Amino acid sequence: MGRAGILTQDDRVELLEGEVIVMSPIGSRHAACVDRLNRAFFASGRLAGRALVRVRNPLAVSGRSELQPDLMLLVEKDDDYAFSHPEPADVLLLVVVADSSIDYDRRTKIPSYARAGIREVWLVDLEHDRIEACSEPAPDGYRVTRRHARGTCLSPAALPDLTLGTDRIIPPGRPPS
Repeated sequence: MGRAGILTQDDRVELLEGEVIVMSPIGSRHAACVDRLNRAFFASGRLAGRALVRVRNPLAVSGRSELQPDLMLLVEKDDDYAFSHPEPADVLLLVVVADSSIDYDRRTKIPSYARAGIREVWLVDLEHDRIEACSEPAPDGYRVTRRHARGTCLSPAALPDLTLGTDRIIPPGRPPS
């Protein structure tokens, strides 16, 4: 579709089960959350030689799905995935940040990640200021979901020594007065 001129690089779309899905615009709080996640993972100093951080880049979920999660921790490769997009087996952690798209993300995208065998997904729910950590993928979704409210900590299962506070990830809900 890109080669035919139907879509441009500026179009915010994903391919899910063969269907082109128009993605919601990224709001300022959503963008700030992705920046905070990226900063928190880098600031930990524990990823060198263990994981590659990728922000808003494609993931080849299947032959019919190519999604663009907000952030992924990937198995390191010498070529940094220069010759092919990462696949589910390469993902140590996938993070989706949701505000206006929370229902779609929870009911459609998260189960698609489970079907693909992504080991762990964090859904940052900006509406309720919490992080849902989903693990144990199955064909119908994740078997385990743990909710982490503000003031708590969580760690990726693949990197249990890396602990992040939810307050470090979730941006303030409204501007200071």
